[in-house]
Amino acid sequence: MTRELGDNSNRTRLGLALQAAGLGEFEWDLRNGVFHVSDRMAAITGLPAGRLPVKNNDILETYVHPDDKELVRTRRWEALKMGEAFDVSFRLAPELGAARWLRMAGIVTREESGRPCAITGIVEDISPRRLEEEQRQQLMAELDHRVKNVLAAVQALAQQTAKRTTSLDVFLQTFSGRLKAMASANELLTAARWRGAAIDHLASAELGALAPGQTSWDGPELFLTPRAANALSLALHELATNAVKFGALSTEAGHVSLKWKARPAGGFELTWTESGGPLVAPPGRRGFGSTLLGQVTGRELNGDTEVDYRPSGLVVRLRAGPQAMADRPEVMPEAPAPRVTETVPTSRGPASLKGARVLIVEDAVLLALELETGLSEAGAQVVGPAYELEEAMALLDQPIDAAVLDANLNGRSVTPVAEVLHQRGIPFVFATGYGETGGAPGGFDAAPVIRKPYDVTQVSAAVAELLSGH
Repeated sequence: MTRELGDNSNRTRLGLALQAAGLGEFEWDLRNGVFHVSDRMAAITGLPAGRLPVKNNDILETYVHPDDKELVRTRRWEALKMGEAFDVSFRLAPELGAARWLRMAGIVTREESGRPCAITGIVEDISPRRLEEEQRQQLMAELDHRVKNVLAAVQALAQQTAKRTTSLDVFLQTFSGRLKAMASANELLTAARWRGAAIDHLASAELGALAPGQTSWDGPELFLTPRAANALSLALHELATNAVKFGALSTEAGHVSLKWKARPAGGFELTWTESGGPLVAPPGRRGFGSTLLGQVTGRELNGDTEVDYRPSGLVVRLRAGPQAMADRPEVMPEAPAPRVTETVPTSRGPASLKGARVLIVEDAVLLALELETGLSEAGAQVVGPAYELEEAMALLDQPIDAAVLDANLNGRSVTPVAEVLHQRGIPFVFATGYGETGGAPGGFDAAPVIRKPYDVTQVSAAVAELLSGH
């Protein structure tokens, strides 16, 4: 009697454990052709609980998805012929309702002769896991597609810029600005989970820090598709660059006004108006910026572009079709902080870091090499570069005057390095690929942050400013 109570207790504990794990048990009597389905398995699979007769010892014909029958047969045959256990995942037959994935694992019991007589095992509903895996694969495929598109666009941008510039310095400055415009649009799209970007956010990102008090923008809340947002961001960058170099923003009295409105048939119309600057005349040759405005932007926005070289100031109208519009994203990002445009004239010459010992911590080899070259050309003695956290920590015993820190080193925070530098009173600047929401890591909010993509002159200037105030 005591043994019976103990057996019942063990069975109860086993049942509770199976229930807690979301498992159902079964026993397949191969000698008598009977499949025993437990209540827990019935709840998981939709099969009737109890004894199910199995013809020719094959339960596949009725309960397994047609596309998965061969796999289950093969695994079962391998286990019965030469193994002790089997484990297989498959879909239930459509007749049992909504598509469900099961994992079935079992142990083979054999007679003394070695002939298999039963299979005892468990089943598990793995549908959520399979769905998550499918979604992950779809996301990876989408990410791969977008990355390739971005790389192709960057390649084309580089080639077109190179064809229309006469010196390396001009190319680097022009290409870097265009690349940053693309990065700015991508940050906004990422914040909205690639559902769209608002025109006022694009305007703020491009014009906000360009010339304080000399730019203004106004219009209704309109959202663009990712493709249209990238096109408009590049267009605004080209217009801003031209205004700073030759137009209204090349003088303190000039002003740029940006206004947009929805069109009755869908889409929008945006007007860029310059005033108070030098007299305007049509350019003698057509550069890539003009080509981008006249052709690329018009096509990408499914509309057209009208450029009017008025003597009093340039006026540009961009008209977009309804295909450029997107619904308001469910996740609405905050307006971005204005980004500094490198074409703003400055009286300061190239930053001088003569004699300064600057530590570089950057996990991307090409970026680290570029930083090393740029800082060395500015006169710095480079410490490193360090590509891993441990490498950086090992270099901290050397004399260091300042540091450039990548915020994320192969998935690890650079905070430990920053903490040591902070304790020693050594200033540093963060370089990061995260958007505006990323901020400085480790709570070092007072440290300067330079967001990728950047050019080395930005970094050199930031380090020079750190050292001058230190």
